[in-house]
Amino acid sequence: VDSDRRDLGMSSRDVDAEKIARFVRMNELRLVTEYNPVTAVGVMQSSLQFNLLLLTDKMSPEHPRRMHRYRAAAELFKGKILFLLVDINLKSNERVVSYFKLKRSQLPALAIFHVPDDEHDVLTLDEVSIERVQDFCNRFLQ
Repeated sequence: VDSDRRDLGMSSRDVDAEKIARFVRMNELRLVTEYNPVTAVGVMQSSLQFNLLLLTDKMSPEHPRRMHRYRAAAELFKGKILFLLVDINLKSNERVVSYFKLKRSQLPALAIFHVPDDEHDVLTLDEVSIERVQDFCNRFLQ
Protein backbone atom coordinates (compact mmCIF):
# COMPACT_ATOMS: atom_id res chain seq x y z
CA VAL A 1 0.00 0.00 0.00
CA ASP A 2 1.24 3.51 -0.84
CA SER A 3 4.34 1.92 -2.42
CA ASP A 4 5.70 1.43 1.06
CA ARG A 5 6.65 -1.53 3.20
CA ARG A 6 5.74 -1.80 6.87
CA ASP A 7 7.22 -4.38 9.21
CA LEU A 8 5.98 -5.51 12.59
CA GLY A 9 8.84 -6.28 14.94
CA MET A 10 8.40 -9.88 16.00
CA SER A 11 11.36 -10.01 18.39
CA SER A 12 9.40 -9.18 21.53
CA ARG A 13 7.41 -11.79 23.39
CA ASP A 14 4.42 -9.51 23.84
CA VAL A 15 3.27 -9.82 20.21
CA ASP A 16 -0.09 -11.56 20.22
CA ALA A 17 -3.00 -12.08 17.84
CA GLU A 18 -4.58 -8.76 18.84
CA LYS A 19 -1.41 -6.78 18.05
CA ILE A 20 -0.97 -8.55 14.73
CA ALA A 21 -4.62 -7.89 13.82
CA ARG A 22 -4.23 -4.20 14.73
CA PHE A 23 -1.04 -3.95 12.65
CA VAL A 24 -2.77 -5.44 9.61
CA ARG A 25 -5.89 -3.27 10.07
CA MET A 26 -3.80 -0.10 10.35
CA ASN A 27 -1.68 -0.92 7.31
CA GLU A 28 -4.19 -2.49 4.94
CA LEU A 29 -5.61 0.85 3.82
CA ARG A 30 -3.86 3.60 1.97
CA LEU A 31 -2.96 6.69 3.94
CA VAL A 32 -5.50 8.49 1.77
CA THR A 33 -8.32 6.57 0.10
CA GLU A 34 -10.11 8.13 -2.84
CA TYR A 35 -13.85 8.06 -2.23
CA ASN A 36 -15.86 6.85 -5.22
CA PRO A 37 -18.59 4.26 -5.91
CA VAL A 38 -15.99 1.44 -5.97
CA THR A 39 -14.38 2.30 -2.62
CA ALA A 40 -17.54 3.46 -0.82
CA VAL A 41 -18.43 0.01 0.53
CA GLY A 42 -14.96 -0.53 2.00
CA VAL A 43 -14.97 2.95 3.52
CA MET A 44 -18.33 2.31 5.18
CA GLN A 45 -17.06 -0.98 6.60
CA SER A 46 -13.88 0.53 8.06
CA SER A 47 -13.28 -0.08 11.74
CA LEU A 48 -12.23 3.57 12.15
CA GLN A 49 -15.02 5.73 13.52
CA PHE A 50 -13.62 9.06 12.34
CA ASN A 51 -13.39 10.04 8.67
CA LEU A 52 -11.63 13.15 7.39
CA LEU A 53 -12.61 14.16 3.89
CA LEU A 54 -10.64 16.48 1.66
CA LEU A 55 -13.19 17.83 -0.79
CA THR A 56 -11.18 19.15 -3.71
CA ASP A 57 -10.76 19.39 -7.46
CA LYS A 58 -8.27 16.76 -8.66
CA MET A 59 -7.77 18.73 -11.88
CA SER A 60 -6.47 21.75 -10.01
CA PRO A 61 -2.80 22.60 -10.58
CA GLU A 62 -2.48 22.69 -6.77
CA HIS A 63 -3.67 19.10 -6.38
CA PRO A 64 -0.28 17.28 -6.24
CA ARG A 65 1.10 19.65 -3.61
CA ARG A 66 -2.19 19.57 -1.66
CA MET A 67 -2.16 15.75 -1.64
CA HIS A 68 1.46 15.61 -0.52
CA ARG A 69 0.59 17.63 2.58
CA TYR A 70 -2.66 15.75 3.20
CA ARG A 71 -0.80 12.40 3.10
CA ALA A 72 1.80 13.72 5.52
CA ALA A 73 -0.96 14.73 7.93
CA ALA A 74 -2.63 11.33 7.49
CA GLU A 75 0.51 9.65 8.79
CA LEU A 76 0.04 11.51 12.10
CA PHE A 77 -3.44 10.05 12.62
CA LYS A 78 -2.90 6.55 11.26
CA GLY A 79 -5.18 4.09 13.02
CA LYS A 80 -7.35 6.90 14.44
CA ILE A 81 -8.85 8.69 11.43
CA LEU A 82 -9.61 7.44 7.94
CA PHE A 83 -8.38 10.08 5.46
CA LEU A 84 -10.45 10.33 2.30
CA LEU A 85 -10.14 12.27 -0.91
CA VAL A 86 -13.41 13.37 -2.48
CA ASP A 87 -12.99 14.58 -6.06
CA ILE A 88 -15.67 17.19 -6.71
CA ASN A 89 -15.54 16.47 -10.44
CA LEU A 90 -17.22 13.08 -9.98
CA LYS A 91 -20.98 13.31 -10.38
CA SER A 92 -21.42 10.61 -7.72
CA ASN A 93 -19.66 12.83 -5.13
CA GLU A 94 -22.12 15.71 -5.44
CA ARG A 95 -24.19 14.19 -2.62
CA VAL A 96 -21.17 14.22 -0.32
CA VAL A 97 -20.51 17.90 -0.98
CA SER A 98 -24.18 18.80 -0.48
CA TYR A 99 -24.34 16.76 2.77
CA PHE A 100 -21.81 19.15 4.29
CA LYS A 101 -23.74 22.15 2.85
CA LEU A 102 -20.80 23.30 0.77
CA LYS A 103 -20.75 25.08 -2.57
CA ARG A 104 -18.07 24.61 -5.18
CA SER A 105 -16.84 28.15 -4.48
CA GLN A 106 -16.06 27.13 -0.86
CA LEU A 107 -13.68 24.35 -1.86
CA PRO A 108 -11.20 22.97 -1.08
CA ALA A 109 -12.50 22.09 2.35
CA LEU A 110 -11.99 19.55 5.09
CA ALA A 111 -14.94 17.74 6.60
CA ILE A 112 -14.53 15.49 9.62
CA PHE A 113 -17.22 13.00 10.43
CA HIS A 114 -17.84 10.75 13.46
CA VAL A 115 -19.58 7.68 12.06
CA PRO A 116 -21.63 6.42 15.06
CA ASP A 117 -23.47 9.68 15.78
CA ASP A 118 -23.18 11.64 12.48
CA GLU A 119 -21.44 14.50 14.30
CA HIS A 120 -19.35 16.50 11.86
CA ASP A 121 -17.48 19.74 11.33
CA VAL A 122 -16.28 21.57 8.21
CA LEU A 123 -13.29 23.81 7.58
CA THR A 124 -12.92 25.72 4.31
CA LEU A 125 -9.32 26.22 3.25
CA ASP A 126 -7.26 28.43 1.02
CA GLU A 127 -4.41 25.97 1.28
CA VAL A 128 -3.97 22.52 2.81
CA SER A 129 -1.17 22.47 5.36
CA ILE A 130 -0.11 19.74 7.73
CA GLU A 131 -0.57 22.07 10.70
CA ARG A 132 -4.12 23.12 9.75
CA VAL A 133 -5.18 19.52 9.18
CA GLN A 134 -3.60 18.47 12.47
CA ASP A 135 -5.23 21.31 14.43
CA PHE A 136 -8.63 20.66 12.86
CA CYS A 137 -8.47 16.93 13.68
CA ASN A 138 -7.22 17.47 17.23
CA ARG A 139 -9.97 20.00 17.98
CA PHE A 140 -12.65 17.62 16.74
CA LEU A 141 -11.23 14.60 18.60
CA GLN A 142 -11.19 16.56 21.86
